Amino acid sequence: MDQMYYGLTRKDLRSMAFQLARRNSLPHPFSFLRESAGKDWLYGFMKRHKASLSIRKPTGTSLNRALGFNKEDVNEFFNLLEKLMTEKNFHCDRIHNVDETGLCIVQSKCPEVVSKRGKRQVGVLTSAERGSLVTAVLCMNAAGGFVPPMIIFPHKNSSEQLKKGAPPGTLFASHPSGWIQTELFTKWLDHFLERTNPTKDSPVLLILDGHHTHTRNIDVVIKTRENFVTILCLPPHTTHKMQPLDKTVMGALKTSYNEEVRLFMRAHNRAVTHFDMGELFGRAYTKLQTAERLIKGFSTTGIYPFRRDVFSDEDFLAEQQRHHVPHPVTADFPENNEPALCHSPNILPKDIAPIPQLKKK
Repeated sequence: MDQMYYGLTRKDLRSMAFQLARRNSLPHPFSFLRESAGKDWLYGFMKRHKASLSIRKPTGTSLNRALGFNKEDVNEFFNLLEKLMTEKNFHCDRIHNVDETGLCIVQSKCPEVVSKRGKRQVGVLTSAERGSLVTAVLCMNAAGGFVPPMIIFPHKNSSEQLKKGAPPGTLFASHPSGWIQTELFTKWLDHFLERTNPTKDSPVLLILDGHHTHTRNIDVVIKTRENFVTILCLPPHTTHKMQPLDKTVMGALKTSYNEEVRLFMRAHNRAVTHFDMGELFGRAYTKLQTAERLIKGFSTTGIYPFRRDVFSDEDFLAEQQRHHVPHPVTADFPENNEPALCHSPNILPKDIAPIPQLKKK
């Protein structure tokens, strides 16, 4: 995990210790409220394993490298991918990408309308002033196939009414926030294993981002190892360039979904509710289920067919310029032995010069 910039922090380690104890029904003094082992346990654990473990401060990277898509991290990712492809010879229908996206009962963007010239404000029917988040978990493979999605509603419990019109095989879940949680991603993984049926002779590669629900989850770590699934994390801050779902599916899904919301409100003259979302999402989702679109997501990112040279030097340069932070303006001053009030290099003479005052006659 640390090879992909997702090394465990002290907090992560304590949380995963609690998860492991709970999973194996081990007696423990850990906090159920915080769902975490204590600092004393961490101290003892590190002391017992001091020969093989240490707490280290991550090596700093430049802002351009830390925040953006860069050649070093991309090369490291393709090195790992090439090694896995050589060792396990994954077929295209065994290479999957999973990610989540948020949907709302409010249109994220209203379409432009034709109006009489000179009118200062043009109204358009929207579903509500504010909307709550619903999460869709999507997964596709490099052969052009989908694993049925998961929909997470912002409720305490799911109901049959929420499921109306959703794509066949959809997994439903609920959480007050409407967003993915550690236990919900574990539930999705069970759904994924059931649909893909990985075996020793036909293992699966699952590519995802480094969200904590994916990588700080002891149940996911154990289940993937036991069921012949290899997880490969994308480098941080590169999903807009390297994640197949982001390249060809997510944007098109939201555009199609917003259009379905608009058409629904025009036809029914009422606001969209959560009980309508399954059907609206189902219509938008069905439009995207073309093998060509899914295959293109993997090919344009160089994941399958494998192409480590899919990104040119111009691609990296453009990204560096997008994240470029100009150097602070500085000036040379005579040496001054008086104590300074501020060590910022961004202070200019005009910022500290005395304010001119009018002399009294």
